[in-house]
Amino acid sequence: MIDIENLNIDASAKANIQTWLNGSYDEETKQAIRDMMANPDELNESFYKNLEFGTGGLRGIMGVGTNRMNKYTVAMATQGLANYVKKCFPNASPIKAAISHDSRNHSREFAEITAHVLAANGFKVYLFEALRPTPELSFAVRHFGCQTGVMLTASHNPKEYNGYKAYWDDGCQLVAPHDTNVIDEVLKIQKLEDVKMTGHEENIEIVGEMVDAAFLKHVEQNSLHPELIKKHHDIKIVYTPLHGTGITMIPRALEMLGFTNVNIVKEQATPDGNFPTTPSPNPEEHAAMKMSVELAQKIDADIVFASDPDADRVGVAVKRPDGQWMLLNGNQTLSVILYYLIKEWKETDRLTGKECVIKTIVTSELPGDIARKAGVKVYDVLTGFKFIGDKIRELEGKEFFIGGGEESYGYMIGDFVRDKDAISSCSMIAEIAAWAAEQGKTFFDVLVDIYKEYGFYKEGLVSVVRKGKSGAEEIQEMMKQYRENPPAEIDGEKVICIKDYKLHESCNLLTGEKEVLTLPTSNVLQFFTDKGNKITVRPSGTEPKIKYYFGVKGELSSKEGFDQANTALDAKIESIKKSMNLC
Repeated sequence: MIDIENLNIDASAKANIQTWLNGSYDEETKQAIRDMMANPDELNESFYKNLEFGTGGLRGIMGVGTNRMNKYTVAMATQGLANYVKKCFPNASPIKAAISHDSRNHSREFAEITAHVLAANGFKVYLFEALRPTPELSFAVRHFGCQTGVMLTASHNPKEYNGYKAYWDDGCQLVAPHDTNVIDEVLKIQKLEDVKMTGHEENIEIVGEMVDAAFLKHVEQNSLHPELIKKHHDIKIVYTPLHGTGITMIPRALEMLGFTNVNIVKEQATPDGNFPTTPSPNPEEHAAMKMSVELAQKIDADIVFASDPDADRVGVAVKRPDGQWMLLNGNQTLSVILYYLIKEWKETDRLTGKECVIKTIVTSELPGDIARKAGVKVYDVLTGFKFIGDKIRELEGKEFFIGGGEESYGYMIGDFVRDKDAISSCSMIAEIAAWAAEQGKTFFDVLVDIYKEYGFYKEGLVSVVRKGKSGAEEIQEMMKQYRENPPAEIDGEKVICIKDYKLHESCNLLTGEKEVLTLPTSNVLQFFTDKGNKITVRPSGTEPKIKYYFGVKGELSSKEGFDQANTALDAKIESIKKSMNLC
């Protein structure tokens, strides 16, 4: 007999452990709990609370327990999702769902459990035969006319994690009111007996190639200059899927478009949830790009790109004039993509005055400046790609979405996908490299051309961690002080505009004019200076930190002056940090 009461763990953990030991959980799980008794700290962490179903779904460390990603927490979350979807679509017959998964450990198992729970609840389920990227899942939701969809992935998190992203009928991740309403339904599922685990397996249809082909057809239709790809088909491309789902679609997309010299990093080509060749499968980090850049140096490549495990984010490396390779940040890649799209749409007389681009408020102002100069409308949305998808839905039938993205390496071309899309993005990045080659230029040269025309934009980020209850209170006090005593100057530059997304107010400090911000409420402040610089302050929604985003602007007159201008902007960001007591 196990004496749980004498363990030095939270009362909530004891109650949850008793429920699992006495409930309809499998013997292997119960034995794992008994084995954990020797490590009370691990046991407490695993059971002291329920893994939270947030506005983006589930994400957590895999293992046994109420606070872990496992087959039971996935099943209970799915039952809550099913209950809510059935309430919202009472006349759908049948209610339909699409399900996919990435390469992480247990992702296939979790996907099949999700499929069985939904089928048992009367859903028609389209389950991919094997791993597929997040953007293809988003596409499949609309392709099959589904009311919901689920992607099993923890994106670019470390190997210990897995996650569960829920989608609505437009192929976009859940937004208000559905996000919080689903959370409420999930919270009502208190025990395993509340879950329909089996039954109606005939409702599950395995899908694959048919959806792949339909998806790739849309990717192909994004191309603006197939003739240039044909002419420069042999530009040297290096690609790594970082052991993720990108390997299923990105090489196929490049081949379909006509690129014939695609060099895949072999050591990272096989899907593997342990991500053995990189400390983190995140293309935002230099370590994740190391092997692909080394291959590029070896073969003297023209462009490098990497996708994260669920193939929604893209990291890009470009060759400088001195032969060295430079990793682009998300703002730079987005700016080049939109510059090319808008420039070529304009030169081929495709602009009608009803086109738009969408970006998040923490993204660089450069993509917006590029669009506005061409007469293309720009919409800013809150941080999170689901808000871009939601805005597309709002504008559907009124304006045409050319492209958009966010600073955290997520981009979208066209609207057939309603989430970040590495497949379309890699295809377009390769086309831009071919377009540059036609002009005797490189991808780096295109970035320089943009900076010369619109100004040299540079971004930085600082996260200030404040842990615990006192830390959370301190962060709230910091935001309160910024509102009550906003800075008149930042690093010697006059603040001329303040945007407060909590109060829904934009104030022009030069004229005193105020404008109502129509975005959803969010605890975010932005300060704009008379030199064209932007500072954004927001508490993190998932971590005990407050984030500061810096966007500064300088001038660039020639390619030779790039390093000097870049260094000056880095120094400017450091100076701003110092003026705000952040270093």
